[in-house]
Amino acid sequence: MALEDAKTAVDDAFTRADLRGLSYENTFGGATSFLRRRYSKDLTGVDLAITGVPFDQAVTNRPGTRLGPRAIREASALQSPDAPFGWGFNPLEQLSIVDYGDLAFDYAKVSEFPAALQAHMAGILAAGAGSITLGGDHFITLPILRAYAEKYGPLSVIQFDAHSDTWTDDDMERIDHGTFLYKAIKLGLVDPARSVHVGIRTDNPDRHGMQMIDARQVHEIGPKKTAERIKEIVGDAPTYLTFDIDCLDPAFAPGTGTPVWGG
Repeated sequence: MALEDAKTAVDDAFTRADLRGLSYENTFGGATSFLRRRYSKDLTGVDLAITGVPFDQAVTNRPGTRLGPRAIREASALQSPDAPFGWGFNPLEQLSIVDYGDLAFDYAKVSEFPAALQAHMAGILAAGAGSITLGGDHFITLPILRAYAEKYGPLSVIQFDAHSDTWTDDDMERIDHGTFLYKAIKLGLVDPARSVHVGIRTDNPDRHGMQMIDARQVHEIGPKKTAERIKEIVGDAPTYLTFDIDCLDPAFAPGTGTPVWGG
């Protein structure tokens, strides 16, 4: 395909045949999917499955992230059909990627949600695909880590966040976005010595062995040195990366449920 194909290409979310390559349908039209990848529940030959988890019933302040997967897909569809510039790597050309759709769950049975999500993620991993999950509040990471650790063993975690999410909570049945990493460490899903918080700017004295590059340090040393420091901590271990929108300053992401200045 090339740019002139925009006059005939439409609704790539359903009609594209090739799982690799850029999308040239008009950026102002067409059905919405993540980066205009094809919706598919068939993961045969798929490298990466994009899935949404529209859950926000674990928040301590403002809800709304249940609308996140839809909003992220809409924003991603604005991307022009140009290859990434200057990186020497184009994931859309080199990886077979599908939009796997959202997790289905009963919103009125919150207690059943963690198991439903864990099974959903385990199905993706069993098919041999990796995943990018669109949230959803940060609690969703705990069931995801359970699925990943079941396959790969204890993981390193790179967490971009304003909060450490390691507040003490020994009730493993509680569903709370501020304690998921504490529980993941206690359950042996995460190796804290090979894991790192990035962008922290709230006080929590007990990080349970996690390394930290706080927001002030990130500003002082810059992105290149921050990336180098992360690599030093994590090494080549199997790693899960999680990004909380409140890592960004609320001046630029004001819709976050837990705004903290200085991001």
